[in-house]
Amino acid sequence: MENRRVVVTGIGAVTPLGNDIATTWDGIVNGRSGLGPITRFPEGVLPVKYAAEVKNFDPLKYFDAKEVRRTDIFEQYGVAAARQAVDDAGLVITPELAEDVGVVIGSSVGGFTSMLAQYDILRTQGYRKMNVFAIPMIMGNGAAGMVAIKLNAQGPSYSPVSACATSNDSVGQAFELVRRGAAKVMVAGGADATVASLGMAGFEQIGALSHDDRWPPRTPRPFDKTRDGTVVGEGACCLVLEEMEFAVARGARILAEIVGYGQTTDAFHVIAPAEGGKGAARAIKRAMAEAGVKPEDIGYINAHGTATPANDPAETAAIKSVMGDLAYKIPISSTKSMTGHMMGATGALEAAICIYTIRDGIIPPTINYTTPDPLCDLDYVPNEARKGRVNYAINNSFGFGGHNSVVVFKRFE
Repeated sequence: MENRRVVVTGIGAVTPLGNDIATTWDGIVNGRSGLGPITRFPEGVLPVKYAAEVKNFDPLKYFDAKEVRRTDIFEQYGVAAARQAVDDAGLVITPELAEDVGVVIGSSVGGFTSMLAQYDILRTQGYRKMNVFAIPMIMGNGAAGMVAIKLNAQGPSYSPVSACATSNDSVGQAFELVRRGAAKVMVAGGADATVASLGMAGFEQIGALSHDDRWPPRTPRPFDKTRDGTVVGEGACCLVLEEMEFAVARGARILAEIVGYGQTTDAFHVIAPAEGGKGAARAIKRAMAEAGVKPEDIGYINAHGTATPANDPAETAAIKSVMGDLAYKIPISSTKSMTGHMMGATGALEAAICIYTIRDGIIPPTINYTTPDPLCDLDYVPNEARKGRVNYAINNSFGFGGHNSVVVFKRFE
């Protein structure tokens, strides 16, 4: 059976830079930082001062008051992003279409905030005082389930979990579902609310977090020699993927086409990348092979770029091993320098950034970049966006456990 072409027609987002994709994109191209002081737990609990929290989010725009009490904040973010994406696509999910619309929305940890809160109630007040909806609030597929209910999407629905590669895998797997005809439309992405004491304490214990305490923040600093770790972020991003012929027939505005997806595992270490970025390089090669593109075709790479000592050199090495000498001519940026690391939501947002880069001809910067690193010697678009036509863009996402996920986007023709 011939594979179908798959296009993106809508995007929605709730991020540290704004509660919609337009505000977020404006922040990205203007190099704004989404960081601020941590408000989710008391100062002094951890030796880090900043996180990239979502600000001024109102769940009552998407839920009634009773539903707000019965959902975790990551589910609320996910529903908001999905609703925005469907509206952006101009898509009406009729009863006739519902069975051909699916949802793939992942989360790295699920309802972390609710889990901590409900455990505290159990410990201090007993189980009878717990929220009756504690399990639906905690479970990792909660956002996918809530989105399907809200949209009446009755096609394939599930939640990948591949740590920080989660939502890039959501996009890639939704692409595969549409391409083979399992659905006409997929809502794909990720949602996470990981600015919480327990999770951040775990990252602190393995030395992954930045301790930079300057104001305004000059962290994270991906690919910079002085980088000292990542900054935890949160939020959600969803994309609407459609079979091309269906999208064209309904007169949809098409933002970009998805043409390749590569997925590999390092099988090396639970938190450290494989030496020389070998696993990541294989994922990039697979995605490019499926897309039928060569290094000279690639106009932009949105890097995983966590600003940790291990990730950035490994990713740089992976790009070099695939692109050869052309690696030095490809603009690369880590937009985590502005959004922080949104964990299971970050890949989908960076996919959206690739799409907008193609659409607008604006290549996002890597902010906070001051000191070149001999191990990271490519073009990271330091500090200021630049104009440039991009026909193909690659999105890299890598996760603890050795998960590597790469998606290739193309200007639609």
